[in-house]
Amino acid sequence: MKHDSVLARSFAHHQQKRLRYGAFACCLLIPLYFCTVLRPSLNLLVWNLQLSVGVGLEMLQVEQTNSSQQVIKGKHPDQKIRTPTGLIAENGPQAETKSKDPYALPLFQVAVSKVVTKNLEPICNVLEPRTNFCQINRDVRVDGKSSTVSIVSSQMDVLAGNSPWTIRPYARKEDKKPMNHTRAWSVKPVIGDQEIPRCSRNHSVPAILFSNGGYTGNHFHEFTDIIVPLYITSRKYDGEVQFLISDLRTWWVAKFQAILKGLSNYEFLDIDKEAVHCFPSMTVGLKRHPKDLTIDPSKHSYSMKDFREFLRNTYSLKRANAIRIRDGQSKKPRLLIISRRRTRCFTNLRQITKMARTLGYKVTVEEADRNMSRIAQVVNSCDVLMGVHGAGLTNILFLPENSIFIQILPIGGFEWIATNYFGVPSRGMNLNYLEYKVSKEESTLKNDPHTTPIRGWEGFKSTFLNAQNIKLNVNRFRPTLLKALELLHY
Repeated sequence: MKHDSVLARSFAHHQQKRLRYGAFACCLLIPLYFCTVLRPSLNLLVWNLQLSVGVGLEMLQVEQTNSSQQVIKGKHPDQKIRTPTGLIAENGPQAETKSKDPYALPLFQVAVSKVVTKNLEPICNVLEPRTNFCQINRDVRVDGKSSTVSIVSSQMDVLAGNSPWTIRPYARKEDKKPMNHTRAWSVKPVIGDQEIPRCSRNHSVPAILFSNGGYTGNHFHEFTDIIVPLYITSRKYDGEVQFLISDLRTWWVAKFQAILKGLSNYEFLDIDKEAVHCFPSMTVGLKRHPKDLTIDPSKHSYSMKDFREFLRNTYSLKRANAIRIRDGQSKKPRLLIISRRRTRCFTNLRQITKMARTLGYKVTVEEADRNMSRIAQVVNSCDVLMGVHGAGLTNILFLPENSIFIQILPIGGFEWIATNYFGVPSRGMNLNYLEYKVSKEESTLKNDPHTTPIRGWEGFKSTFLNAQNIKLNVNRFRPTLLKALELLHY
């Protein structure tokens, strides 16, 4: 019995020692198990938490497949999305990646229903037909020396598809000629202190960056490509916005100084100069309606009526409505003839003026120039405006409502551009539009437009715009002026 008791105590001691070793081994194996087996799942969990907190994805589904590739489906065809393995999937639904991570998940398919949420929409809009622009609602640094707009950002912006963009801030992107004269700006998110430019000047109000390049110098394009888009983009700030002008023409600023001051309470900046300006938010490029001299109130909250009211206030224009003719009334309606010096001139201007006066008009003849205040006052004082198709007709913007606008079309197929550049927009300004097409006998053009070979816009311009003057047949034109008088009676 004594021997058995000693043996039992020896066995128990040996067994206890083995149990202690076994427990120690288990403690080592459990962390190893988590590292080798569960690490991919933990990575996925962490990734989902990052997406949920940092990006706000509305739905993320992970499905096991037997496919030999990893497919990332996103909202944009060129969007980049970071996967749990740390790889980048890009270029839409068929992008492929090969994992080199030994702990990578088994091959899977990720379907993303909504990658970009309300708070992380793409910064730049390049889908508009006439303009590209970037709306940046965060800390931004503008470096004129390198033509760079740096957005102080985070990795989440890259996930949201906000890669570097190149923007030419002139609102006529479909036309290569003016865009070639417009400086290109790089708009990019930056991460890390070393990449973020240091501020030379800090500003407390938002900014709008636009270009003075393009077709600046043409009165029509100055309004339709810059002034009207600038109004659409800046009006919501009620003056609390700073204008940054690239490709600056100082004479242009002098010409439109009153309008610039009416839209901004601050002096503009020549942004191409060497300095880093910092703003709390900014817009790069200008918003615009696809059609010229037009504003869609359902999209931009403003209309051409609002814009024309802004012009009246800016230039202190007195007349909001044209004259209403009544029987026995002695006051004469005013007719403004827009003249031209070099091309598409009236060669019998005195004869036209004399005929108009016999119908009861008080006639004024003016040529559009850079004195915006003067020309605005003259146009606003008139009830009927007439002129040959050209940039000077843009001044119909200053006419009182219900005025009469007569556009005279030279020969050569002006119907489309005349209608779309001035005819349709004038109706949106609440003007009465009349059109007069000159006959072959009224044009100084010797070439037959039906047999003259025309090559592109430059050929059309050199033949029908720059080589043609008009001698109106006053008897043939007389009914058009009578129609204008009739419209003023209603």
